[in-house]
Amino acid sequence: MWIVALGMAFIAPATAAMPPDRAQPPLTAQTQRSGGPVAPEQAALSFDSADLAIEILPERQNIAATATLSFTARASLTRLLLDLDRNLPVSRIRIDGATLPPASWRNPDGRLIISLPRSVAAGERISAQISYAGTPHVAANPPWDDGFVWSRTRDGKHWIGSTAEGYGCDLFWPCLDFPTGEPERVDLHITVPRGLSAPSNGVLLGVDRLSGGRTTWNWRVKRPNTYAIAINVGPYQSLTGTYKSRFGNTIPMMFWYLPGQKAQAEGLFAEFAPTLDFFESTIGPYPFGTEKLGVVETPYLGMEHQTINAYGNRYAKAVEGFDWLFQHELAHEWFGNQMTAADWDDYWLHEGFAQYMQPLYGRWREGEARYAAMMDGQRARILNGAPIVSGISRTEEEVYEQGKGGPATDIYYKGAWMLHTLRWLIGDTAFFASARRLVYGRADPKPGNFTPRFATTAEFERIVAEESGRDLGWFFDTYLRQAPLPELVATPRPDGLTLAWKNAKPFPMPVEMQVGEQVVRVEMTDGNGALDVPDGAHVVIDPHARLLRRSPAVEAAQAWQRRSGQ
Repeated sequence: MWIVALGMAFIAPATAAMPPDRAQPPLTAQTQRSGGPVAPEQAALSFDSADLAIEILPERQNIAATATLSFTARASLTRLLLDLDRNLPVSRIRIDGATLPPASWRNPDGRLIISLPRSVAAGERISAQISYAGTPHVAANPPWDDGFVWSRTRDGKHWIGSTAEGYGCDLFWPCLDFPTGEPERVDLHITVPRGLSAPSNGVLLGVDRLSGGRTTWNWRVKRPNTYAIAINVGPYQSLTGTYKSRFGNTIPMMFWYLPGQKAQAEGLFAEFAPTLDFFESTIGPYPFGTEKLGVVETPYLGMEHQTINAYGNRYAKAVEGFDWLFQHELAHEWFGNQMTAADWDDYWLHEGFAQYMQPLYGRWREGEARYAAMMDGQRARILNGAPIVSGISRTEEEVYEQGKGGPATDIYYKGAWMLHTLRWLIGDTAFFASARRLVYGRADPKPGNFTPRFATTAEFERIVAEESGRDLGWFFDTYLRQAPLPELVATPRPDGLTLAWKNAKPFPMPVEMQVGEQVVRVEMTDGNGALDVPDGAHVVIDPHARLLRRSPAVEAAQAWQRRSGQ
């Protein structure tokens, strides 16, 4: 997900999003909540498949849909609990083909409670067909606020997009709204008016032509992230191509863009292959090569919708020479969609890695100077207001919102800087081997020998220990489980300096020191060290900025910005 504190101005779409014709009913607390502790009856479901038939009715800003969901019970069940915004009223439910009486279901607070006609034993499969319709929640400030965006292009054509990371999949389809609630497969049948297209997740199975010029776009995607199912509707034109992977397979690449943008679209499309090559050479195979690398122009900034990433950066140019939004959302195909954090509490694994991939890409393209400049640009945005990881199950808002006690943008910038320091500490070989195992669950990923997986912070720590041969609990405890940064205190002595880490916990982080023209490494085994300095020699602490540590200069600048309203 993209956060406003990235420091880039949001560029408005071709026209402003259209508000609904009537005031929106409020979302319940349950619908606004995504993740957190999982209800036992939901934890008892294995989500086998979802078949979503959704007709988009732009003039009314409505949808009419039927969702057919298949589950395998892990324990005995007498009812189904599914998440669905109650502002999308259900008209019919069929269980295993039999229609239920309306008294068999209710949705008081955004959780659809379905009383089953029979008890379902552990190991049994159950199918629920749910018909519903209404006005899905309209996003007031997408993608930071979730929902549908009803917009129009400059020539008045409908242009529609969905975004659901914060509030979750239940904004427009009945689902299990927590990270591990992924279905094994989703089929999408998106019906749109004449002249409009509906690019979506996975592989296009075909387009059906209906009465009145309507069309139904049929897609199939494997193991999508819960919030990654995307509705995109517009008068799109497309660019297509293929990428010959360094792993031997050929990957379809597709970009859907608005009419009148062809030259700019071709410029962005030219970035697809080299960016893909960077990720494949640095991390490993593109995870969804049998489907596609897809991007669609949207009336909001962006989102990592699996195989159909949302792009609304208006082809902005940057001194780094590449489109940061495209690159960031593509990173989530590895860190977010292939490897999904098992709980929102671990979502720094998505955002920290995706953020770090940008300076690494700058380094891959232009070298160490670009890398250093991009890392420096992120340093002043670290807040240190709350630990990155709490150790308890949390909701999306409890992580992304500082006002709710969350680390907020620190899962991006502090996460990236922590990875920068870790890479220096353990070396490139161990660092990239650890990242690869985190993403694929194995050290030797090749097309066909891995599937999407769930991961945790604890697993990453274990992998790093195995790859580096070192117990780095002290490292992760400091950077993930406490808010303040460690402070390096240098005290002069007659023949040099004594060095000490000021930190709540033991912190044996080595330090590079430049003495004159020579750089030496000071080991800090117990958090303390000493450096001999010839008389008159100039000393620079951490000359290559390897270490994430407290900076009074950064703190003073941040305080000044707050006081001056910057």
